[in-house]
Amino acid sequence: MNLQAEIESAAARLASRVRRTPLEPSPSLSEASGARVHLKLENQQRTGSFKLRGATNKLLSLDAASRARGVVAASTGNHGAAVASAAADLGLEAVVFAPTNAVEGKLAAVRGLGAEVRLAGSDCLEAECTARDFAAAEGRTYVSPYNDPAVLAGQGTIGVELLEDLPELEAVVISVGGGGLIGGVGAYLKAARPDLRVIGVSPRNSAAMAASLEAGRVVDVEHRPTLSDGTAGGMEQDSITFDLCQRVVDELVLVDEEEIADGMRRVIGAHHTLVEGAAGAAVAGLLAARGQLDGLLTAVVLCGANVDRETLKRVL
Repeated sequence: MNLQAEIESAAARLASRVRRTPLEPSPSLSEASGARVHLKLENQQRTGSFKLRGATNKLLSLDAASRARGVVAASTGNHGAAVASAAADLGLEAVVFAPTNAVEGKLAAVRGLGAEVRLAGSDCLEAECTARDFAAAEGRTYVSPYNDPAVLAGQGTIGVELLEDLPELEAVVISVGGGGLIGGVGAYLKAARPDLRVIGVSPRNSAAMAASLEAGRVVDVEHRPTLSDGTAGGMEQDSITFDLCQRVVDELVLVDEEEIADGMRRVIGAHHTLVEGAAGAAVAGLLAARGQLDGLLTAVVLCGANVDRETLKRVL
């Protein structure tokens, strides 16, 4: 598969269906990090996260018979909301499985968009396995949060916008869960600019991709609660994102919970825009990489804004 070509096709396909999000400079983060920082505001995407891109691209790729049978997803919230929204736009039925520890506010948003929500398992990986089994038994299409070429291509459209808006871009910082976002964006950016630095960021409390890259294979790790719930959980053993991240990620930084909270506060305070923990993690990674990005034109992807009120109160 020519992923670069697929991403460019996805960009054309999604142009009228997703929001082209702003890219704005951040003087405060530039001063704090030493880089010349711009923020890609995917927190202002419809449904409040970048996930709408991949979900919409996947559903648009289905034939009429597959659409009629409906779709199934597994999600802690953002992917589920994206699948629910895309399904509603196209008139499809959607069932979303989530782990029992998912944030209720995010699940309520999924229900509000018209999808049925079912709880299964204690983490994202268990929910994914249950969702896949259900989809196979019902003859429905399973829409992976990350382990699907069409989803990857949809997320990669952020890379298209970044280079169009900032042609001299030299580095990008992206939070990492299953690797769909950094895999798609990183693949497009590296194809266009092989010397561009791609830095991933994961919460230390749930860092499956980091441990897998270090081991050279997909491994299981302990998952502890994290503000970056959008990146939490394990990966499927056959995930296509693992090999992709091996190729495109130059460095993967781990950040602590207080660093994530600080990242959230910095964006909310200086840019007056709401961000969730996974976006705060990306900012924390930027600051943790201080000294490595001095003077580089750097984009930080603020991947989402879906944070529940109690968590936001605690962080602030």
